[in-house]
Amino acid sequence: MIIEAARMAGANLLSPASRSVLFKSLGLTILLLAGLWFGLGEAFSMVAMPWLDALLPGLPDWAGWAGTIAAIIAGIGLALVLALFVAPVTAAMAGLYLDDIAEVIETRDYPGETPGRAMPLGQSIRQSLGFLLVVGLGNLLALILLIVPGINLAAFFLVNGYLLGREYFEFAAMRFMSPADAKRLRARNSTTIFFAGLIIAAFLSVPLLNLLTPMFAAGMMVHLHKMIAQRAVGGR
Repeated sequence: MIIEAARMAGANLLSPASRSVLFKSLGLTILLLAGLWFGLGEAFSMVAMPWLDALLPGLPDWAGWAGTIAAIIAGIGLALVLALFVAPVTAAMAGLYLDDIAEVIETRDYPGETPGRAMPLGQSIRQSLGFLLVVGLGNLLALILLIVPGINLAAFFLVNGYLLGREYFEFAAMRFMSPADAKRLRARNSTTIFFAGLIIAAFLSVPLLNLLTPMFAAGMMVHLHKMIAQRAVGGR
């Protein structure tokens, strides 16, 4: 079930019907990440560079080298911090485009079934902001755990596997039921959804490919929700 949902989500990325949503999601994700990059760079210039200038007065012979080294370290640090934001930023994008993604999939792959209802704009924005906060805090915890040998990589996958699986599945389920019912459905299938979340976390860990996480994760959870719902009906 999980592998099939992932396969169908991967195929959906390249389908002609999904290209418009793909370009919008990808463009906005890149724009937000670029804004974060320049914002973090400006923050470093305003805070760290004056401190460096004050620390190295009267050392003109090697202050330039120190500045270069500091710039390199800062660039690495900014890249690491930006990597922390990839998960919450891509997660927030799901709240904006999940309904578009779901509509394409439901119309094409489940033509005989009643399509889901798009979330109201206000609810969609609240869900996106809440998702951004939850995944951001989770990844901050994972970043802190990077200093603990042996569990750093595991922390990334466990935190993101749980959070991304939970939030994306509930987004997909809420097209057909209330938020409370979506949470109960997710709780009853928590193991399946967690392992599906691990696949999303693996997708997220691949540079450049991770920019497509909103499309892949939303598509995967739309399919997984459909499969879980069909299994529940068949088991009655």
